[in-house]
Parts: sequence; C-alpha cells; structure tokens
Amino acid sequence: MIDMFSQIFRFRVVALISLCGAMVSIAATKNEPGPRLMPGLGDVHHPVSTKNREAQQFFDQGLKLVYGFNHDEARRSFQRAAELDPKLAMAWWGVALTLGPNYNLPVDLEREKAGYDAVQRAVSLQENASEPERAYINALTVRYSNDPHVDLHALDRAYKEAMGKLAARYPDDLDAVTLYAESAMNLNPWKLWTADGKPAEGTDEIVATLESVLKRDPNHLGANHYYIHAVEASPHPERALPSAARLEKLAPAEGHLAHMPAHIYARVGDHFASAHCNEAAIAADKKFLGETQEQGIYRMMYYSHNLHFLAFASCMNGNFAAAKDAAAKLVANVAPGVKSMPMLEGFLPTPIVVLFAFEHWNDLLKLPVPDPSFVTTNAVWHSLRGVAFANTGRTAEAEQEQKQFRELAAKIPPEQMYDMLNNVGAVFKIHEHLLAAEIARSRHDDKAAIDSLKQAIAA
Repeated sequence: MIDMFSQIFRFRVVALISLCGAMVSIAATKNEPGPRLMPGLGDVHHPVSTKNREAQQFFDQGLKLVYGFNHDEARRSFQRAAELDPKLAMAWWGVALTLGPNYNLPVDLEREKAGYDAVQRAVSLQENASEPERAYINALTVRYSNDPHVDLHALDRAYKEAMGKLAARYPDDLDAVTLYAESAMNLNPWKLWTADGKPAEGTDEIVATLESVLKRDPNHLGANHYYIHAVEASPHPERALPSAARLEKLAPAEGHLAHMPAHIYARVGDHFASAHCNEAAIAADKKFLGETQEQGIYRMMYYSHNLHFLAFASCMNGNFAAAKDAAAKLVANVAPGVKSMPMLEGFLPTPIVVLFAFEHWNDLLKLPVPDPSFVTTNAVWHSLRGVAFANTGRTAEAEQEQKQFRELAAKIPPEQMYDMLNNVGAVFKIHEHLLAAEIARSRHDDKAAIDSLKQAIAA
C-alpha cells in the first residue's frame, strides 16, 4: 500500500514539472526572496575550497537540502555560495546536482540544459578546486549534455559509473559514497523490489553501500533518508527502523526528512507514529513555506504529500478528526492550482474517502457536488455516495448513483492514468465491483455481494 502511495506521489511530481519547468530553471529565482541560513536542517559539513565562511555555510546548507529532496531551495543556497565566492567551483557543482534527476523526478530537457550550463561553470573554475573537488565535478560532467537529442537514460548510467569510480577512489568520503548510492537508485526509482519481494538488479549493492555508510556514520543525513527508500518496499522494511528513529531528530526543520520515517512506520503498521511524523513535517513545512513564499514543486507536491499521508495514517489509526482536518487542508492547498495543473486532481477526493473510511454516511451524502470539470472526482463522488446510500437502506438511490458513476466513467478513456501505477479503467473496476457489492448487501443478497467483492479484489 505505502509503495503505491509513494509512486502516485512521484507521478504527480513528474507531471507537475512537465507543466511548470520554468520554475526550476536557474533563472527562476529572480523574483523570489533571497536565501538565508536556516537552523534545524541537520549536521552536514563538506569542506570546499573557500576562505569565505558564509559561502561554506551556504554550500553545506545546499547539500543538506539535497539530502532532504528540497532541490529548488538547495539550488538557491548553492547559488548564494557562488555569489559569496565567485571562484568556488563546487558551488556550481551543487547547482548542477540540483537540476539533475532524483528519486522522485527524472530530468527534462530544460533542466538538462540548465544543468549542463551549471556544470560547465564549475569546470571553468576547476583551477581553484582541490583534487577531490575536481573529481566530483568531472563525475557530474558526464551526466549533462547540450545535445537536445541525447539519450538521458544513457547519461544517468554514465553518471552512476562515474560516481562508482569516485566512491572507490575516496571510500572514506561518505558523501561521495552516499551520492553514488543515490545515482544507482535513480536508475530504477520506486522499482528496487519486485511485487513478490525480490531485489531488482542493483538493489543489493545499493543497500550494502548505504549500510556501509551508516555503519561508519549512523547519523549521516542522506544515507538515512536513502536507506529508507532502499528497503521500504522489501520484505523486511523494519531494517530501516533505526534510520526512521534517527531522522525524527536529525533535521527537524526539513519537512520531507521529518516525514520520511512514516514510510517505514506505515509499512510495519505503526500508524500512530506515522501520523506523528507527518504532523511534525507539516509544521516544519508551514514554517519554511511562510518564510520563503515558495510556490512551486515543494508546496504543491511535498507539502501536499505530507497532508495526504497524514489523512491516510489517521484513517488507519482511527483518528477521524485528524483525518478530516488533513484532508481539508490538502484540498485548500491544491485547489488554487488544480485547473492549471490537472495532475493535482487526484488529491481532491480525499475528504470523500475519509468519510467513506469512517462510515460517516450522512456526512458523506451532505457533500456538495464537485466542480463538473473534474470528471474523475465526480465519478468517485457518485461511487462513494452510492456506497453511502446502500449502507443507509436507500437501495434505489444507490442504484441511481451507480448509473451516474457508470455514465461518467464511460466518458474517461480507460487507458488514461489515474495515478502512477493504475489507469482509470483499473481503478474504476474496483469502484464498480465495490459499489455492486454494497448494493447487493443492502438487498441481503450475500452471495452476490461476496462475488462482487472477490471481483474487486481480483481487479
């Protein structure tokens, strides 16, 4: 369940980037408040060739934010380091790193071009860099090209090989080793384990590499984060419980890192701990968003993901008030952008689903009809209204909702993606059979209800 939950999130990030690429380009910072040093982001210090103390601090902050998947804010920190020390090659290495692919986001051509420009700036300043820094820069140069027809996946593979050589050359540089593991993860994002629990190609090496870092530095920010991702879909996600416990304390101001333990707690069934982590993450993100006025990917997707996850965890632990509140805040956060960013629509039915989960049938039936332009949301609304009517003895009205659900479902191409893993046809088959089961049960036809539930499971 949690693996699907996270893959849906990644799909939405990718789709959002496709519409909002300009907000992640190097030039996107012109009208934004300048970056500042922020406390509570964790303990990361990677010495670089600068005599400017503040430039070093902004470089370290950029790396902290990279480890916390806040890539746009990381880029701003690296750019500030470059402003403070115009000869600092590693500042431009950092800018380039933030523009490349990550576990939730493949690179697009606009980011590829911006990354190429940034890494070339780093190359032009290499005479001021140490030998290890030049090795970092040279490894990243293979990741970027100014050829618009280049095979981006081939560049990803080349970068992974280059990072492997860097990690082998400097095995005691735990940032190099950790970034090597990340480069390998990015070749197969969210597919490190098969559905039957077998490691995909390269997964065993990723896990072993991260474990080697954590053995030497249990508090390494990036290694703890990536290790959770590396094992969360495995047959033994509890292996990452120590990393989850550490991340609760290591970087309290980094919302995504405060949230990450929930990926493990949900997998092991501790939904109370999962809810607690997401509450902490939401509080951290509200502070960050209020101070930076960030209006892009982080607000729309990462902050929304925390609210969505809190609603899910609260449903699982029986806290209706928390689930309802999180769902309402989620819709309020995404509503202004849904029409221009359709991939956000998947968040809109969350309040309906919360009422369904807690069997608050009367409240569900009082919900107003959604904006008719959101056809998928309306279909879900009719489906779950049908379930509510069936559970309150109003079978005829349930059948009417079933009819309206089917009419709306027929308007949507079945191959259209509902989320990252499932198309509309697959999801609506489940709705169809679930609603049919509830209607049959309301007629006291238990055999038909059981048959429909079996079909829902098989779908």
